Amino acid sequence: MEGEPSQLKRAAIDASAGALSGAVSRTVTSPLDVIKIRFQVQLEPTSSWNSLRKDFTTTSKYTGMVQASKDIFREEGMRGFWRGNVPALLMVMPYTSIQFTVLHMLKSYASGSSKTENHMSLSPYLSYMSGAIAGSAATLGSYPFDLLRTILASQGEPKVYPNMRTAFVDIVQTRGFPGLYAGLSPTLVEIIPYAALQFGTYDTFKRWTMAWNHRQYSNPTAENISSFQLFLCGVGAGTSAKLATHPLDVVKKRFQIEGLQRHPRYGARVEHHAYNNMFDAIKRILQKEGWAGLYKGIVPSTVKAAPANAVTFVAYELTSDWLESLLT
Repeated sequence: MEGEPSQLKRAAIDASAGALSGAVSRTVTSPLDVIKIRFQVQLEPTSSWNSLRKDFTTTSKYTGMVQASKDIFREEGMRGFWRGNVPALLMVMPYTSIQFTVLHMLKSYASGSSKTENHMSLSPYLSYMSGAIAGSAATLGSYPFDLLRTILASQGEPKVYPNMRTAFVDIVQTRGFPGLYAGLSPTLVEIIPYAALQFGTYDTFKRWTMAWNHRQYSNPTAENISSFQLFLCGVGAGTSAKLATHPLDVVKKRFQIEGLQRHPRYGARVEHHAYNNMFDAIKRILQKEGWAGLYKGIVPSTVKAAPANAVTFVAYELTSDWLESLLT
């Protein structure tokens, strides 16, 4: 169509904007991600009340967000809150790049136009389906870096793995190359509903906001959405998606660190072959840790998901519009 960028230019715009938005979002919210991971891989209770249960004989390293923040800062300094950020960036940049590129391709194919404004007329159900497919493709393309990020962020001090290379070598030596994809099954099971809700609800909130603007101001240009409104749409989308899929994220993290070394001060480690499969992991977590075990880290996870998704969507929309104005 006239005025639209070529497919190659459009893919370059989506890939670049996606990579940049993911990098900004990940770096800004890294402290909350580190705290979330520490909670998720801790076998002991993550609240002071639950730690009083008689079936747990060892004390919990982390028992709340404030206490965990203080401990990490005291033992590891400010750098501790950005532990594992390099593999996290290596994971999130290709992830968001692939995700937004695939998402835009699917919507362009369905609408017959590569212009973003023409995608708003698509069925909301297509946004959910496109999000699920895009999330799955992005996960397969970036998963080893997600694994390395989790391992480095969870280890604390003293470090078992001083850098990403030593962690990579140890994983390959102890688990083989399939070890780089440990926890992939629960990740895909998690990412399909997560990405579907993330993009589907974001598009839904955008439609509602555009309709509200139109009613509120009663003029054709009022449907334009401000950056703050986009931010709020991202907050709502990220929160709802994370609340719905958090237990599967806990299971994924357990598979990712299964059998790997960890300093005793951080509590019991997840032994090698501790879980037979995803369903066995859920069953064992429920038996030993109760329902609270599947929601470990839910507070920092939700607190992180809201601004992380909001920053990602706003940065993507603004960067994409800027690049499109330059290239077209």
